[in-house]
Amino acid sequence: MVEFRKNYHFYTALILLLLGLLLAFFSGLQFKMSQEEDIYPAPGLSRINRLSDYFPALAGTPGDTKVFIFEGPEKGANVLITGGTHPNEPAGFLTAAVLIENIQVKRGKMVIIPRANASGFTCNDPMDASLQRFYFETMGGRRQFRFGSRLTNPVHQWPDPTLYENPAGQMLSGSEVRNLNRCYPGRPHGYLTEKVAFGIMEMIRQEKIDLGVDLHESAPEYPVINAIVFHDNSAELAAMAQIALQAEGLDFRLEASPVNLRGLSHREWGDVAGIKAVLIETPNPAQGRLKGKTTLALVVEGKDKDYLKASRLGRLFIPYDENGVPLSERVSRHLAALAAVLESWNEMDSENQIDISGLPDWKELLEKGVEAFLQPPKK
Repeated sequence: MVEFRKNYHFYTALILLLLGLLLAFFSGLQFKMSQEEDIYPAPGLSRINRLSDYFPALAGTPGDTKVFIFEGPEKGANVLITGGTHPNEPAGFLTAAVLIENIQVKRGKMVIIPRANASGFTCNDPMDASLQRFYFETMGGRRQFRFGSRLTNPVHQWPDPTLYENPAGQMLSGSEVRNLNRCYPGRPHGYLTEKVAFGIMEMIRQEKIDLGVDLHESAPEYPVINAIVFHDNSAELAAMAQIALQAEGLDFRLEASPVNLRGLSHREWGDVAGIKAVLIETPNPAQGRLKGKTTLALVVEGKDKDYLKASRLGRLFIPYDENGVPLSERVSRHLAALAAVLESWNEMDSENQIDISGLPDWKELLEKGVEAFLQPPKK
């Protein structure tokens, strides 16, 4: 006891040091959310740009993001695919990553932005106790991906206004100022999220995009689900795609983009940029309000006992059973819908076509899992 008293200050300092090291270690783990996971492009990649190449004000900001461009030897239609508009909707990002790692363009051009809101990948939605990452085991090792937030990281854009009038004139709640899909067509001198939206519009203009496809997910209790949302100018395109999907045994609803709901991709891409525009929605139990704990099984397998109960009570807009709605199923639906949209485009325009090889077959991906179409991690 006497010896302990003599060394009291030493032991106190040692304990505080150990606590400080533990705190630094666990704090460091949090910063991993800022580390961008690798995507391994297929050999057909033409180049990788950044959004700041089209709008230089984004350079050096958390809103800057990679733009993957696949260009065929023949001129044709120019197609934009965006994933990660809402980083808590993983099937959109994963579908874009699968495309980047597998396709080759023979005619036309495909521009893919897997992390449209790069800032949103660096945080989670508050109060949801979400996991930071989910993963798949490929033949060559584990591929990990971040499970982000619906909105831009508040550390990067703060404070939110009480009310937000977006660039298209719609009045919204203040937090929607960080929702990329309410900020189109963007503002060059606005909030960070508005600058990202403006940068995407600039990219559409400079790359001469003809058709834009925005990949999303929605909660099982939300009515716009398993759906193709279309701009007025894309009604025939969406209807033809729906017929093709029905022939494949896939049920997709058609949802017309409301004229008075402004700031969304499927509205402003068509109105302002003048391109054909569709948005594809698949179900995501991990983002709904009726879910239980946000576990790895919920994110990857889409299984949740509370949603099973809600389904039995008739509260959902999708069929839901013990098998859940796995990510592989949702990515396969995105791929099927995208293939149907591109096929319908080619049927409608015999001269300005898009020809892609390596696009994974949705049935094969559903059978083998998304991990079979992801490249093994580079050591």
